[in-house]
Order: sequence, then C-alpha cells, then structure tokens
Amino acid sequence: MSDFHQTGAITTFHNVTRRDEDSIVDEVARFAKFRPVTLVLPSLFSELEGPALEKIVDALVEMPWINNIYIGLDRASEEQYRYAKNFFSRLPQHHRVLWNDGPRMQAIHEKLASENVAPTELGKGRNAWYLMGYAQAVPRGSEVLVLHDCDIVTYDRALLARLLYPVINPDFKFVFSKGYYARVAEGKLNGRVVRLLVTPLLQALDMVIGPHKFTRYLSSFRYPLSGEFAMNMDIVPEVRIPSDWGLEIGFLSEVRRNANQAQIAQVDIADIYDHKHQDLSEEDATSGLSRMSIDIVKAVLRKLATEGVIISDSTLRALKASYYRTALDMIEAYAADALFNGARVDRHREEKAVELFAGNIMEAGETFLRDPSSTPFIPNWRRIKSAYPNIFHDLAEAVKEDMDDV
Repeated sequence: MSDFHQTGAITTFHNVTRRDEDSIVDEVARFAKFRPVTLVLPSLFSELEGPALEKIVDALVEMPWINNIYIGLDRASEEQYRYAKNFFSRLPQHHRVLWNDGPRMQAIHEKLASENVAPTELGKGRNAWYLMGYAQAVPRGSEVLVLHDCDIVTYDRALLARLLYPVINPDFKFVFSKGYYARVAEGKLNGRVVRLLVTPLLQALDMVIGPHKFTRYLSSFRYPLSGEFAMNMDIVPEVRIPSDWGLEIGFLSEVRRNANQAQIAQVDIADIYDHKHQDLSEEDATSGLSRMSIDIVKAVLRKLATEGVIISDSTLRALKASYYRTALDMIEAYAADALFNGARVDRHREEKAVELFAGNIMEAGETFLRDPSSTPFIPNWRRIKSAYPNIFHDLAEAVKEDMDDV
C-alpha cells in the first residue's frame, strides 16, 4: 500500500519508507512519557489457547512504556480465569484481567440491566464496552486508549506503535486513529466482508440514495472493519457502541459524531496482516460471516436513518440489485489484481459469498423496518454514570477482588 493518496475526508498515514521498527517504537515510547497509554484487549478464553496471543504477549513484554494493560476475558470458567491471570502475569506493565462471566461482574451487569442500560448481546462489543468503562474507573493518568484484537498472528511492536502515532504525537491534532492493512496471506486475498460486502454496499448506496456524507466518510477508510484503533481518553465517555458485529462501523459512526473529521486518521500498521478467519456460515445466519454481514448492514442503515435518509421496501430492493451487480463487477477486478500479484481468488467461493450477502441485505433491512425504533447502541459511559453513580467504584472493586481472591 505504498502510495500518497489522500481522500480528503480523513487523513491517511502511509508506510511508504518502511521506517525501521526500533525507530518508530522508540519515538512513541518517548511520547508515552508525557501522554500515558492504556491498552485494552477484548479476548475469548479460546484465544489464550491459540497461536496468536502468546506472540502478542511476547511483544508487549518488550514495551514497558505502556502504562496499563486491561484484558477483558469472555466465556471463561473460574479455572480458566485463574489460567488467564497466570498467562498474563509476565507482563511488566500494570495489568488486570476482567472476568466478565464471574459473579462480581455479573452482579454489576444485572444492576445495569435493572436500569435498562446494560448491553443486550454477548460479543466483542460488550467486552470492549466494559473495558472502556474500567479504563475510566481506574484511569491511572492515561491520556490515550488503544484497542486491538487478540488473534493477530502477524503481530509485532511496530504495529502498535504505528497505530498510536497519530494520536500520541503532541504535534498532531488527531483524537482518533484506525489501523488498516492488506489482507493477503499465503498467496490468497482475504478480507471478504470488506471487499465483497462493505465496499460494494457503499457504492450501491450512493446509486440508490445519492451521494451522502456518511457513505463518503466510511468509503475513505481503507479497511473499515479493522479491529485496531486508538483515541484520546477524553472522547471515551461520549462514545456509544453496538454490542454485536456492527462494532467497527458503529464505532466509526460515533467518532464522527463526537469529533471533527479533520481530527480522524487512518494508518497503515502492517505490510502483511493475518488473524483468525470466520466461516461463511451459509446455513446459519446467527454465526460466522453471515451474522456479521447482517449486523454490519443494520448498523449502516440505522446510521443513515438517523441522518434523515428514508429507508423503505423499495429502497431495499433497489439496494440489493445495485449491490449484487456492483459486487460481481468487483470480483472481476479482484481476480485480475490477484493474478497480477501472483495471488489467487476462488471465484466460486467469492460469488457464493456475494449471493449470501445480497440475501442478508434484505434480511437486515427487513429487521430494521420491523423495528426501526430499536436501540442498537449500548449507552455511553456518561449516561451509565448518571444511572448508576457508583459504577466506577463497583467496577474497580469487582476486578480488584477477582484478581486478589480467585
């Protein structure tokens, strides 16, 4: 991705010089002395048994300038929580593991539910939301919050440093940075949901509803579904996020609502990036890429509705048809690009994915039309603190007691 192209909507940081890893890491470490960093890691217990997280921890051990590391642990028994504490114990930074399935965290969740402000779905969004709350409950002087996934097989120190650079550099005005990268591994083009759903969907929306500031904004991101971003702690209390697979799209929507677009950046964080791949799940719309595609489309439609765009049955039919034709044309382009690079694309699998996504556009749209007043976002932490004044105290105590007693 070595070019200087700027879209004009947001600022893009390119990796054109292949800057030395030690150089950029050392510079970010100097900045961190004056702008302390908190890293939050939403994780499933199963990821502790995978190949990626051990390597991630190895890299983090070599970055003592990170002020705090908070790990949100989902789907873990008490024995597995103990295992997780030991797994992360070699981190030299101040760190805590949030046992989201433990009785103390569950008691807090039930209290939030009684006020009708709790996350309604399990998933990465809910995990990230609790981590953002805990980072405010125990701030320890941090000014920058950074989040990334725990399944990055190609992780290294430079990835985190590049992600932080736009926000942590005191000479810049940016309050949010989003990572992007080429999704190519072992001679194969990956990133199907971005390539075959999000990009053609945004183009189809421009054809059906006309050019819109929101679709132009999303189209400016090279990889809008990346799970890596950094932000000023000041905006964390204001951000509402979805608890489902629409997390990344919803997060970008909220950042745009709470910050000037001139303060938003994307940064090339890796030459090669690989992580755990989801199944297409053609037979099960509640899991895999099928579920993800439905949640993403719902997130886009809901945001457009909040901006005054009228969504109707006829809109959805036209959108599905426009999307389908656009996506098929893109398959041709991707196949040619892959051949040029000596990579490969399975045309049959690509077209099967497009057929599934086209059907899921209608499924997501019909769900939206049936219940357009639903609240897809978890309330922001400013509202939570109003509804539950002791939330930060109770959250901090629950995590401390779990770390000490379990």
